[in-house]
Amino acid sequence: MTPAAKVNKIISGKKTVSIIIPVFNEKDTIKEIIKTVLDTPCKKEILIIDDGSTDGTRDILKQLKYPNIKVVLHEKNYGKGKAIQTGINNSRGDIIMIQDADLEYDPNEYPVLLQPILAGKADVVYGSRFKGLGAHRVLYFWHYLGNKFLTLLSNIFTDLNLTDMECCYKVFTRNALAGINIEENRFGFEPEITAKISKKNLRIYEVPISYYGRTYAEGKKINWKDGFRALYCILKYNLFR
Repeated sequence: MTPAAKVNKIISGKKTVSIIIPVFNEKDTIKEIIKTVLDTPCKKEILIIDDGSTDGTRDILKQLKYPNIKVVLHEKNYGKGKAIQTGINNSRGDIIMIQDADLEYDPNEYPVLLQPILAGKADVVYGSRFKGLGAHRVLYFWHYLGNKFLTLLSNIFTDLNLTDMECCYKVFTRNALAGINIEENRFGFEPEITAKISKKNLRIYEVPISYYGRTYAEGKKINWKDGFRALYCILKYNLFR
């Protein structure tokens, strides 16, 4: 039996995984990501948090009729961090996972992400686009450099040796998130949660993942302002808390 098959066997019958999918204007990808997540073998609940979409995404979500999918609609666009906090507040699973709705990350790699937690070795698992598993779309050099710089700066203050602090794929046991409140509404969630978990006595692992990045023409939303906010958040949640 392959390692992936062993993990699939474990996750299909024991712990429930709460998969939080923050969504904003993803009508072209939302059906496919839902189908792919539904097809994963884990025992799961799926929490889709629509963060004020205006492109027809909400109409698609309102038509969903699956017993293990819960849809929460924000009345306006707050940001990814706010959507994640809403998802955490509504989740019931033993394990909590973040999944973007834009198809940049592949749910078929859940076994890789879940294995350290299911083996009892980790409390938190980060995916890394830079550790060499599978395909990695070649895109923006300055985004790459920015990600590496922010990860390095975060590591300096947290004393962690992550390679990809900004990666979407983050998995937590419920106990790991106990007492943590997400304050950042947008993409500042990534450095904020990293700073906060670094202050707890947690076992943190990182695993390689594939990355199917998209361009701004294809709907990418993060921008240079979010980079400066991430810098601010690294300082705020590490130095002044």
